[in-house]
Amino acid sequence: MLAMTDAAAEAINVLTAQDGQDSAGLRFALREETEEGAQLALSIASEPEAGDQVLGTDSGARVFLEPQAATFLDDKVLDIQQDEEGQLNFAVMLQQG
Repeated sequence: MLAMTDAAAEAINVLTAQDGQDSAGLRFALREETEEGAQLALSIASEPEAGDQVLGTDSGARVFLEPQAATFLDDKVLDIQQDEEGQLNFAVMLQQG
């Protein structure tokens, strides 16, 4: 199952608070999967779509995973990383284990 760092959960809470709905979350959908990896589409959704896997944290952050995205992200961790311009971006990494 996808794991989330505290930093990622906090970022999700900030993003979804702007939506104004307590049920909002960050939704992952699989665009394309290749041998090198996958292209994921991220969006803020007011609620999960039918078939989505719903993950939540103690802090209230919610993530909705489209079924194919859930399979791809099963052994991953969602985190936040800063790029060279100082922008914060979501990053998906393998779980250490």
